[in-house]
Amino acid sequence: MAIYALGDRVPRIHPDAYVHPDATVIGDVRIAAHASVWPQTVLRGDHGYIELGERSNIQDGCVVHCTAKEPTILGPSSAIGHAVHVEGAKIGTGCLIASGSVVLNGTVIEDGAMVGAGAVLSYRSQVPSGHIALGVPAKTRPNTSFGPEQIQGVVESYVRRAELFRAELRRLDR
Repeated sequence: MAIYALGDRVPRIHPDAYVHPDATVIGDVRIAAHASVWPQTVLRGDHGYIELGERSNIQDGCVVHCTAKEPTILGPSSAIGHAVHVEGAKIGTGCLIASGSVVLNGTVIEDGAMVGAGAVLSYRSQVPSGHIALGVPAKTRPNTSFGPEQIQGVVESYVRRAELFRAELRRLDR
């Protein structure tokens, strides 16, 4: 696992969190209990900070960054799908950011909102609670297809998966 301090910016990873050995965590990154970070994901808290709430997950191949004025915050019980780029955004509780999305500086994703796969949210976008953002550039509408129960199903599956990986992952090429 590649975990780095940058000067006095030191990651704070709860002992019950899971960070995959092939993820990279740099600087002021705060990872809460039962949160998980998956392979080839980079969390770089060099100018500001990144915070992952309890039971949240950041899946494979994501890039998460921040600025000195805009931290990146992922609320509790939220999920960031594969190959997502998030920078300087606030993502609430119980949210899902689907695969391949881009969420840029100053964006606010309210509790229970969703970003659809491949959507691009430009600077200072907002997704209201209960809505989904779709397209390039993203437009929001009420989310009638993938509700809070499904989002929590994704979250719960990653909490269980992290425990499995902690207990059973073995490297075979060494």
